[in-house]
Amino acid sequence: MRRLVLAVMACLLAGCGSGSLPLRLRLLSGRGTVQLPAGELVLDSPLELSRGARNLTIQGSPAGSVLKASPRFRGAALLRVRSGVNVRLENFSIDGNRAALATPSGLPPSDVPFSRFTQNNGILAEDVRGLAISGVRITSVAGFAVLLARCDEVAIEKVSVENSGSSGRKGRNNATGGILLEDGTTRFQVQDCTFKNVLGNGIWTHSRYHSPRNAEGRITSNTFENIGRDAVQIGHATSVGVTRNSGRRIGYPFEAVDVEGGGIPVAIDTAGNVDKSVYAENHFEEVNGKCIDLDGFHHGEVRGNTCFNQGTADDYPHGHYGIVFNNSNPDMESEEVVVAGNTIDGAKFGGIFVIGTRHRISENILVNLNLAHCNQSGAAYGCLYYPEEPLLLRSGIYLGRGAARPAPARDNVVEYNRISGYGMSGRCVAAAPGVRLSANHLEWNECGSP
Repeated sequence: MRRLVLAVMACLLAGCGSGSLPLRLRLLSGRGTVQLPAGELVLDSPLELSRGARNLTIQGSPAGSVLKASPRFRGAALLRVRSGVNVRLENFSIDGNRAALATPSGLPPSDVPFSRFTQNNGILAEDVRGLAISGVRITSVAGFAVLLARCDEVAIEKVSVENSGSSGRKGRNNATGGILLEDGTTRFQVQDCTFKNVLGNGIWTHSRYHSPRNAEGRITSNTFENIGRDAVQIGHATSVGVTRNSGRRIGYPFEAVDVEGGGIPVAIDTAGNVDKSVYAENHFEEVNGKCIDLDGFHHGEVRGNTCFNQGTADDYPHGHYGIVFNNSNPDMESEEVVVAGNTIDGAKFGGIFVIGTRHRISENILVNLNLAHCNQSGAAYGCLYYPEEPLLLRSGIYLGRGAARPAPARDNVVEYNRISGYGMSGRCVAAAPGVRLSANHLEWNECGSP
């Protein structure tokens, strides 16, 4: 009884309103099935599950249930799960009222997780084992549609996210809007979800440097359209599969791209230390950035992916290479990556930028490269980004001497690739100053110009 009285007092003090009070009390049981009321339930404060909820299902009414943030809403998320075992959320809608609640905000400090920084999320779950989110429609959320921290055994399926995310003080995206799994979330699956008009990342795994890596995940068969940052970013993770996803217009709208923060859009991005992972059979069209970024990626595979751009260089103001290796994380070395059977059709600059050792780059189709016509166009597109490396942005496959750290390309196999584009007949496979082509195995690469 004392717990019930305290809950009622807390609810009234928080301004939750009498309309949601009966539902909040039912959620205190922490068990069984709770059906949301039909129609729209307007919230001034988060709808919170009991700490330690177990075997609890929250489901929408057959007539339709909407949790909507009021203009007075204050809190981390409309629906919050602080801890629990076997929690299911299914078949309802969330309206985050972004127009009323979004305020300019940057990224958190490097030692602060998003779960303790970003407000006005759709769903926030922390320390839950056995979490299922299915058939939930999320719109107009200022923060993240779904934010999970330190969760295990997660299944997110058939979730739709639209018109979500907010901006920093310069009007650029601040990475919010989509689904974020952070701080060592493990054994997760995000499948058959749709993302449209998301200002930040669509699906993102993220961990701070000293936090456990996210692990054993599958991101598959999701669709993306009009994404301001990355469709998928795998950050600081191990054993993750990104397969059979598709999307178009990644890096749109142009004015939302976080240029000042270095947030160049990518169809499939990587950050931190990522190994034992596979990016396969993904298809993207109209990418205003990179197709695949492998910053921190090692001992993994990139197979059978496609990025197709139909426009000219002017159509992609943030256009880049097709596939890019990098090594920003100090705990990894760029080594033993298979990049095979991928198609890059239309890249502003080159096809594949390679650093590191013992990679196999084979049977890729790299066509319509160098839309910028470097170096003929010169300063118009920043073709001489590094004057001491004049071939950098106008080669099909470029063997670099390093990226964030020195890592000369050596002992790599580059074979059976088909490469064409502006000036490619003479610059099919090129090397940076100090990198020897002979230190790599090059064979049966077909090169040509239009």
